[in-house]
Amino acid sequence: MAVIKGTPTPGLTYNPNDPVYWDRQALQQEMERIFEICHGCRLCFNLCPSFPALFEAVDQHEGDVRKLTPEQTNRVIDLCYQCKLCYVKCPYTPDDKHEFQLDFPRLLLRANAVRRKENGLPLRSRILSRPEKIGQFGGLAPDLANWANSQPWMRSLMESILGIHRDKQLPEFQAETFETWYQARPAPPGDPNQAVLFHTCYVNFNQPQIGKDAVEVFSKNGVSLGCPKQNCCGMPALEAGDVELAKKLATTNVATLLGHVRAGKKVVAINPTCSYMLRKEYVDLVPFGEAREVAAATMDLCEFLFERKRQGQFNREFQSTPGRIAYHVPCHLKAQNIGYRSRDLMRLIPGVQIRMVEQCSGHDGTWAMKKEFFPLSLLAGKKAFDEMQEEPSDLLVSDCPLAAIQFEQAVGNRPLHPIQVLARAYRKDGFPTPVETADQKEKSKT
Repeated sequence: MAVIKGTPTPGLTYNPNDPVYWDRQALQQEMERIFEICHGCRLCFNLCPSFPALFEAVDQHEGDVRKLTPEQTNRVIDLCYQCKLCYVKCPYTPDDKHEFQLDFPRLLLRANAVRRKENGLPLRSRILSRPEKIGQFGGLAPDLANWANSQPWMRSLMESILGIHRDKQLPEFQAETFETWYQARPAPPGDPNQAVLFHTCYVNFNQPQIGKDAVEVFSKNGVSLGCPKQNCCGMPALEAGDVELAKKLATTNVATLLGHVRAGKKVVAINPTCSYMLRKEYVDLVPFGEAREVAAATMDLCEFLFERKRQGQFNREFQSTPGRIAYHVPCHLKAQNIGYRSRDLMRLIPGVQIRMVEQCSGHDGTWAMKKEFFPLSLLAGKKAFDEMQEEPSDLLVSDCPLAAIQFEQAVGNRPLHPIQVLARAYRKDGFPTPVETADQKEKSKT
């Protein structure tokens, strides 16, 4: 039996614009190589269900990864929800300059894309890969859509037709989108030459208040956030295996954002999944150098504000304080390796105590919505749910709005986005506890 070497095969590529990407035999060579490395390492055994499924399947074949059945391989692919934590933990990655060039999540994205190209996209995948279309449709009659999503008979029908679990809490639709709100008002105060906002589909259609709070906080820090035309970042399409749609969406966003980037502005994204997409995936999805320019200019909201703080330009005039915060760090934020900037900014609010929760919530894009994976998503997020509740907190916080829905379903309390914490802390009535002024502190000493 030939030995499987750890060094890359001729089938190595993570770029969907490379013809080798779509070659089934080339893909199989890389899957066998990487499965062999992972089976021997097992460092990621406890990160997601995909790895236990892989190890169990290989063990059934006495350690020979070449004997995995198509059903076993598909199970490994389907159980990967693209949290990227294995890439963060893996010592063999391209970012580590290791000769193995191992990127497990992108390998499985490729495997799913090839599978879908061969077999077609299921109806559920075609729908969930287009959150903008869902938002536009739900926004036609948001009260009716929200009512329908709360009806057991409708959810049962949705489950049977679309495969979306009947018990999964879904995002609420709003009567006014963030874009409509933004366009109806004057430009926000501040310097308009610093940054533009990538507000994301979810914020636009489901929770525009996060975007409003972002605009307010940036204005208080001297920045007038622009809001250029944009569409979905493309991650739902990429996860569904619809690479052509992901490429189309990415190309459109790059074309729209490029002028702002070349004018010296940063692109600040609300959702960590979207900032990850712009930074990490666009450079391969869009076969032009412009994508690298946009990627280099993309930042998380609090990452940008932290740079203002480093320059002595961050507004610390907080008027109320949330007290004890349980702060969940999303997986896709950790995968960007930028540090804990949301935590660092919230720490500047007087009276704040922050407890970090670094476990995955288990939502992971659309994975938790699927009928067959929703119960498993709650199990995958149990450590995070338990840690958020293990000590008393006045406030739950997470940078990921979808993770916030998962927390609300599991623990009964939806976390705020860090930008919302900052926005409220700038207001006297933002939180019940006022920030003590210098005069009050002096009086309390006497």
